[in-house]
Amino acid sequence: MAKRDYYEILGIAKGASDDEIKKAYRKLAIKYHPDKNPDDKQAEEKFKEAAEAYEVLSNADKRQRYNQFGHAGVNGGASGGGYGQGGMNMDDIFSQFGDIFGGAFGGGFGGRSGGGRRVNRGSNLRVKVRLNLHEIAHGVEKKIKVNKYVACKTCSGSGAKSGQYDTCKVCHGTGVHTRVQQTILGAMQTQTTCSACAGEGRIIKDKCNTCHGDGIVRDEEVISINIPAGVAEGMQLSMQGKGNAAPRGGINGDLLIAIEEEEHAELKREGNHLIYSLSISFPNAALGTQVEIPTVDNKVKIKIDPGTQAGKVLRLKGKGLPDVNGYGRGDLLVEISVYTPTNLSSEEKKIIEQLKTSKNFEPNPNRKEKGFFDRMKEYFE
Repeated sequence: MAKRDYYEILGIAKGASDDEIKKAYRKLAIKYHPDKNPDDKQAEEKFKEAAEAYEVLSNADKRQRYNQFGHAGVNGGASGGGYGQGGMNMDDIFSQFGDIFGGAFGGGFGGRSGGGRRVNRGSNLRVKVRLNLHEIAHGVEKKIKVNKYVACKTCSGSGAKSGQYDTCKVCHGTGVHTRVQQTILGAMQTQTTCSACAGEGRIIKDKCNTCHGDGIVRDEEVISINIPAGVAEGMQLSMQGKGNAAPRGGINGDLLIAIEEEEHAELKREGNHLIYSLSISFPNAALGTQVEIPTVDNKVKIKIDPGTQAGKVLRLKGKGLPDVNGYGRGDLLVEISVYTPTNLSSEEKKIIEQLKTSKNFEPNPNRKEKGFFDRMKEYFE
């Protein structure tokens, strides 16, 4: 599934100010915060989606690249994250953006539920998917088998044999130790994670025999991945909640899918354009002909005009690759080279010798040759 527009997610205009972006994100994050929507996967996804949009639009450099190139500008290649941030998890959100919420959640905003109790989160998983040019051009559904942590079926992921817990007697269910010190500036309060319950605020009465109280076990899962058309080498997709399950009923991690691209035997990719090098004989270049060339899907015939010069580039509009963000389609560029034979028969040599006296075979000194990338510059910019 293609990513939604970040401005649409936050409900703001493209020219919104930094303050408007911050206010819009704060409103959505409070609305979909896990403390207000316990065990609501849809709210959790909206919470992470809003954080991803804010993470990009609140950064001037990322916002500029997003405005120019869409999701590929901030998620592909060296910028990391791929098509969909993927690396943004609940702990990242709590640690990076918790300061903009003030006291909206009693000062406990972070990787914890109301009152400070810790919320476990499963780790992300990363897999590689290799695609050929046809799959990139049309999009594809891939099914992969992933070995990962899943919720224990015996205890439904709770870790408890009977599903019952005792409130931690050390922190009284808060998940934290609170310490107050008197200083010259007044009373200073600090909080640390409760060591008795690891910040969960509860203790398992009787541990599950299958998962030994962890709530998770190793298993294989077949996951179906819908890859959009137009992806490129180095891009990364993310599937929320498809990573490792969290201990004792927490929040699942994400599955990160790194895109790898198989090299085509005849077509070279340059952005959304495709390049094909066509070599023709001198007679065909001089007299004109029809030739068959490959495209992503099949072969097509193109016309070579009489007098075609070596280095000429023919353009087949719309025969390239689709843009991953839906902004049109690239072209197929055919660069023509003229083959010069090396092993001539005596009869062929005589014919060429006769042609040498013709002025039509003399090169035009006023004709300036351009390099390959100079000739293609108009397509790549």
